[in-house]
Amino acid sequence: MDIVVCMKQVPDLVEELELNDEGTGLNRDYLKLVVNEFDDWALEQALLLKEQNGGTVTCLALDTPEVDTTLFTCLAKGADKAIKIEGDFVGGATSHQAAKLFAETIKTMPHDLILTGVQSVEDLDGQNAVLLATYLGIPHVSVVTGVAVNGKVATVRKEYAGGMLAEFEVDLPAVLGIQAAPQAPRYAPISKVRAMMKEKKINQVTPTDGQVDAGVRIRRLFKPESGRHAEMIEGDANAVAERVVGILKEKALVK
Repeated sequence: MDIVVCMKQVPDLVEELELNDEGTGLNRDYLKLVVNEFDDWALEQALLLKEQNGGTVTCLALDTPEVDTTLFTCLAKGADKAIKIEGDFVGGATSHQAAKLFAETIKTMPHDLILTGVQSVEDLDGQNAVLLATYLGIPHVSVVTGVAVNGKVATVRKEYAGGMLAEFEVDLPAVLGIQAAPQAPRYAPISKVRAMMKEKKINQVTPTDGQVDAGVRIRRLFKPESGRHAEMIEGDANAVAERVVGILKEKALVK
């Protein structure tokens, strides 16, 4: 079984984010990128399926800054191959652009199952798997929390709002948007990642067609405005109690 996992780098939300001068996106000059959390879950699901059924796992990513480290980490975790799609993606790519680029590359390689994160912190629109399946012309299921494969059929567990679960059978090849795997993503020690950098190589491909005129265009972003800060009440117990009652009366919460 040939499994392809589409990986994406996203801004590290732990860092302080700044808008660009136009206010249309993030200032990427000093932006730290990390692996999209849901794509890491997709990789873990792929590796589990490989351990259960055999086959190969190939990780695919756009040529963004520091993506080589991400792909070597995938190899250190157990992926068999890593492919980088060449291009100018320093400013990122829309869901439509990424899906088209991934699809054009996947069409040239063996694929029984394509896994990707259900969404990313950059857009939260959940379109990645849907669009990828559309461009490839194959079935799709998203918000997936479990996968089992038997021959050319996958049994997929899908989660709905409110914790409702459903089980589907889907013919392969298919695209799955992974929300979670049966176990947490495995850890790759730095020493093993460095060993992969010496032992293995990342294949590079040039897309033949990545142009698409669709998707959401951001006109303006704004930083959230800070509201009124909390009032710290000082004094003894009687003074504090009197002030609390006064505040409640000011807000017409008590008479």
